[in-house]
Amino acid sequence: MALCELRQSLKISQAQLAEKLQIKQPAISRLENRTDMYVSHLREVIEAMGGELKITTKFPDVEVTITNFENLAMDIDE
Repeated sequence: MALCELRQSLKISQAQLAEKLQIKQPAISRLENRTDMYVSHLREVIEAMGGELKITTKFPDVEVTITNFENLAMDIDE
């Protein structure tokens, strides 16, 4: 699911999300149209929408949750 689809499914507008992140709405639009972003940016957006980002990798015999991205500092308004 694309980030904008997730936001829309939660019935959150770009303006509402921007307010929660203390950035301007055009920054949300740019963020949603990126093909790549920092994990810290994605985490901040997911948390602003009320979620929790977990990164899990699947191998044939095991699933592993990657934990070293949990407390990254960031500047989302680029």
